[in-house]
Amino acid sequence: MSAAFAVGNLTGVIGIRTEDAVLTTELQAGSEEAFALLIAQYHPAVYSLVSRILNDPDDAPDITQDVFIKVFRGIKNFHGDSSLRTWIYRIALHEASNQRRWWSRHRGREVTIEASAGSGYDGNAVCLKDMLMDEHASPFELAAHEEIRARVELELRQLPEPFRTVVVLRDLEGMSYEEIAEILGAHLGTVKSRLVRGRALLRERLADFVLKAQQHPAATRTSLAFHLDVRSSSCEEAG
Repeated sequence: MSAAFAVGNLTGVIGIRTEDAVLTTELQAGSEEAFALLIAQYHPAVYSLVSRILNDPDDAPDITQDVFIKVFRGIKNFHGDSSLRTWIYRIALHEASNQRRWWSRHRGREVTIEASAGSGYDGNAVCLKDMLMDEHASPFELAAHEEIRARVELELRQLPEPFRTVVVLRDLEGMSYEEIAEILGAHLGTVKSRLVRGRALLRERLADFVLKAQQHPAATRTSLAFHLDVRSSSCEEAG
């Protein structure tokens, strides 16, 4: 690493910290404009993170709103021990984890689409899935890249914790190892090992899908490569 590169990085970090300090001061003073700026700056990232951590991404809008309510109420207790970004992400992960635990406790009360919805005209049992079936072409059938994106998201949700969170923070949110370690309160080495394991698990889950995709047209394979980016080469990076 060159000295100029290191100095450039340090300057960037100092600039970010200075902006955080100014924004924090205005937030703690109760500035509505500062809070609006905070939401505009962090809402997309927080929403993206929360939607990928939750078991049901449809809950993401409500949980994201809860995150910013917590930020607004707790900003006076923020003393700058970490960056504003990592503090907000820590709150987001906490809220998403609480929602995920709630979902797990109440999962048994849900009615599956395999449940009987009564009898049809012919007297045979009818399931909810039969009533909800859409005969039209799905978006996945119309756009191969959307199918791939959805499949990757689906398999990502099946990864056990804490591997899923680390993969989301690193590979989808683009956070540094140091930031992830700070958010999770974990050692740097632990973060890297979880990332390697999480990526390996995701590749295993996607192996059959990738094999089938290799038989698709070139455009589909290109889309697959773009969306997966599970980064076999990244294992060396995490080591």
